[in-house]
Amino acid sequence: MATPSTRWLKSILVVITCVAVEGPLPPYNLVCFRPCGDSDCTVNIHCTWDQVPDNNIPTNYTLYWHSANSKEEHLTSGIQSGLIPRRKAPRHEKLLVWVQATDQNGSANSDKLVFNAEDIIRPPPPTFSSSSHEPLEVHWNDVCSQLGLSIGPCEVRHRFKENKTWLELEDGLHRSYTLMDPIPGMVYEFQVRCSCNTGLMSDWSGVHQIRSAELAPVGEVDVWRDCGTFPTTPDCYLTWKNLTASQALGVILGYEVRITYNNGTSALINESTSVPSSQIVYEGKKWHMSSPLNDVSSVSVSAYNAFGATLPSYLALPLKGTQQKDHTIYVMMNEDKLNVSWDLPAHLSDNPKEYVVQYKEAGRPGGFGFDWIKVNQSKRAGFTGRFKKYTPYQVSLYQIPQSREVRHLTSVIGFSNEKAPPAVPSFNVFAVEENEVSLVWRPIPLTSQGGLVSYYQVGIGAKRVHNVSASLHHENKPFTMQRLQPGQEYEVWIRAVNAAGPGPNVTTRVTTKHHKDYALLIGVLAGTISMIMGICIVVVVLSACHGQKHVSALLPGVFVEKVPDPRNSNIFVKMSQQMNEPFILACIPISVQDPKISLLEIVGKKSQDFQLDGLTGPGVFDGCSQMDCPNTEMGISVKEGRDRPGCSYGKEAYSKMIDSDEDCCSSDEEQFTSGYEQHFMPTAMEVLDV
Repeated sequence: MATPSTRWLKSILVVITCVAVEGPLPPYNLVCFRPCGDSDCTVNIHCTWDQVPDNNIPTNYTLYWHSANSKEEHLTSGIQSGLIPRRKAPRHEKLLVWVQATDQNGSANSDKLVFNAEDIIRPPPPTFSSSSHEPLEVHWNDVCSQLGLSIGPCEVRHRFKENKTWLELEDGLHRSYTLMDPIPGMVYEFQVRCSCNTGLMSDWSGVHQIRSAELAPVGEVDVWRDCGTFPTTPDCYLTWKNLTASQALGVILGYEVRITYNNGTSALINESTSVPSSQIVYEGKKWHMSSPLNDVSSVSVSAYNAFGATLPSYLALPLKGTQQKDHTIYVMMNEDKLNVSWDLPAHLSDNPKEYVVQYKEAGRPGGFGFDWIKVNQSKRAGFTGRFKKYTPYQVSLYQIPQSREVRHLTSVIGFSNEKAPPAVPSFNVFAVEENEVSLVWRPIPLTSQGGLVSYYQVGIGAKRVHNVSASLHHENKPFTMQRLQPGQEYEVWIRAVNAAGPGPNVTTRVTTKHHKDYALLIGVLAGTISMIMGICIVVVVLSACHGQKHVSALLPGVFVEKVPDPRNSNIFVKMSQQMNEPFILACIPISVQDPKISLLEIVGKKSQDFQLDGLTGPGVFDGCSQMDCPNTEMGISVKEGRDRPGCSYGKEAYSKMIDSDEDCCSSDEEQFTSGYEQHFMPTAMEVLDV
């Protein structure tokens, strides 16, 4: 037993089978006639028809006919015409004719046509003999009288020269036609066809052109500016359109362009339509000045013919206004049409004089790919033409208030047909940190996008994807991807996206920086510096006290009384030590590596009340002890050897400066002489010399 689903499937198969085996469509508009020349008509019958052939299935067409006194005849013919020989079509008998279309799926017949062979003669088309401008009238001749027949009714149609569609059809005419109320200066085209008192209507005659009487042009020239794709740039070019036929009312001989500059001067350009100058270029029904409107305050254009001129059409300068976000414009575009509509805030919709909508092919100089329309209050405009595939068009909206100032409101980009964008031309790493990476790329040029790129996708793998808005006026700023792992390599990709879909991926590899332990680094550096400083101090101390048992040099400065050291010899000794010990020289500050003999060295003097580890003050002092200098009552002694520290300490705070080659202890004669006097005061001989 068949289920409902199976019955439903069988019904579908039956329908599909019926559609598949359906035969060809029947021919239509079958016409049979005997064509005539200037003096006679042919005896053979010509038949024509129309059909809708299927190019995938070969179709044969067969012309069938029969008369009342003969059996059925047929003729296999071509696609759209067939011929019935005169011998098989008696003049005074009625014929029944039809056409059959046959293909592999079946056949179909046209409607049947019944006629008498004498009633299907077709005269040749008439010819125009004369015409006049006022009134606008045309005359023609016929050949029916030459065929031995009287003329029958005629039909006339006319149109403007610029139009492709015939405007009007008049019938019941004979040899002339008068057009009532023609537009002055308009070029009209006429065609006529006639029949004789019997037979069929002839074919249409050739086209006859005639211009109506001219008058002075009316209206104003449609003047505008071409600023490229930058509506507010000062480098704009004056442009205007030809007058329409209903405005020109005759042959436009030229245009007068008057330009007023900011300094008050003016210039008048008379441009002939027959011999254009280098200042103005003609580009497809539009005129375009070759120099920009720099330093121009106003401009006007008027057209003239042999009977007068239009009123000047003014264009206010300069352009005012900037693009704002509250202006909404809608664009619907295909290869044949461009429809634009817009919404504006209330303060901009109050009784404007008119709106101007323009489109401009982006990246194309000159006036080609450029047009505009001026509308009043409709807030919509439409263009017809051929718009290129994958080509950007910038659509701009302007407002002209009653003050005639031109205000640019907004601009958008439209494409008649879009495709997926190409690869991003450049993708690089801008900056790298531990947990983030900054990326930069060069956007795809507008003319190469194939469709308006709305955003760029930047990602790592398939899950971490970011959408970055695209910009039409400037390159994107660096984009930062965050929350990454330190010291890890990533493959980052980018692609552009428009209405047709995403483009191909462009990839780059980047490795984040390793993690930095600042606390450990600071500790290591501090320990290293302390160790180096300790080594330098130890080396200096050991070098200064090598072979000695004294510790006073190691005492801090707070426990030592500062007194001048008369032993400049100690300085020489230290210098010799430094020359022999390069490591010590490296540890000594630069400021003291090169001591001067003329400066007194400040050394520490032990305090009398200071004790250290059981040693009292007199037993411990700079360089040596009393035990080392037993030969003087002041406890001064010089220790023989490489190091000879000074020991002239006791009752006097300052003693004689002693060279390194002298004994460290002073003589008895010098005990009663002041050390300051010996060191600083001049001698008697020095005074006498002065």
